[in-house]
Amino acid sequence: MSRAGLKSGGAGEGDGGGGGSGGSARALRSRLEAGVPSVGTRRVGAEAETADEALAREWWQPFAAHLALERRYSAYTLRNYRQAFEDFIAWRRRALGEGAAGRELGGLTPRVMRDFVIEAQHRFGRRTLHNHASGLRAFFKYWQRQGRVEKNPLIGLTLPKLEKRLPHFLTEAQMRLLLEGPQRLMENGTEGPFIAWRDRLVMELLYGAGLRVSELVGLNYGSLEADGTVARVLGKGRKERLCPLGKVAAGVVAKWRREFARETGADAPIVVDVKHQRLTPRAVQLMLKRYLALAGLPEDLTPHKLRHSYATHLLNAGADLRLVQELLGHASLNTTQVYTHVTVARLREVYDKAHPRA
Repeated sequence: MSRAGLKSGGAGEGDGGGGGSGGSARALRSRLEAGVPSVGTRRVGAEAETADEALAREWWQPFAAHLALERRYSAYTLRNYRQAFEDFIAWRRRALGEGAAGRELGGLTPRVMRDFVIEAQHRFGRRTLHNHASGLRAFFKYWQRQGRVEKNPLIGLTLPKLEKRLPHFLTEAQMRLLLEGPQRLMENGTEGPFIAWRDRLVMELLYGAGLRVSELVGLNYGSLEADGTVARVLGKGRKERLCPLGKVAAGVVAKWRREFARETGADAPIVVDVKHQRLTPRAVQLMLKRYLALAGLPEDLTPHKLRHSYATHLLNAGADLRLVQELLGHASLNTTQVYTHVTVARLREVYDKAHPRA
């Protein structure tokens, strides 16, 4: 589908949610802008809406509004679902011709969706394919409930199995080296105290509390418990959980708040840029790349790998699997279970290197 038909209204960053009404409103607006295209409104003297615009207005906008307002899905999920819808409509256009992509959306059969999956396998990896199917399944489920779709055409559809990938993580020695980066830059004069301590704060919270990036940038001072050692975090599905920060991370937060924060009210963001505006997920990614390079570590490691490291190190130290599940905010124990494979692999590696009869 052309971007004119499903163009975002200028999505902001607010994926993680704020602590007060102002933060919540901004986060909600961001989710709506990311998922609901600005089409369907007529200007005086404007041409009649295109087929793509009509399709977006009739099919996508109500679904996206449902996800943002009622289900309170994040901007990240809305963008993924919108991309799935656009890719599906683009495939329909190639098959049926311009202007016919939205024809008979209410009566599609599993065979049509199977044809789409077969073609999409040549363009997407398996994980992207599964994500697209998830978005389209939710789309048709919504319209089935509204009475516009006879039957969800993705029910029972078989997808290629996902390859099982063990989470990548940093060793404890690598994490220490990474966390020393801001201090090194401050000592050699490359960075001033504000940036150095802000970057240290970011990495300590990602690793020390196991936060997702969206959770990190959504933290407000009102998210902290009175003693500053525990944070209330809004995770996936807008579910709240308590995250212990640990002594080191809590100490860095306290120093940051005391010496560098301009505003410390309940709705004020903790992690900010030099203009004291809430830091964006993209800024966190770029910041981490800098310190990975400084530490001689692969620069393609994402901030989420610090969360993987957090979970792996907890399990290596003997933490209970269900406790780690609660700390990570996983809805299913199966999601956390993958980290046990990592620790078993690590045990095997140590055994093979150390035991004389390995």
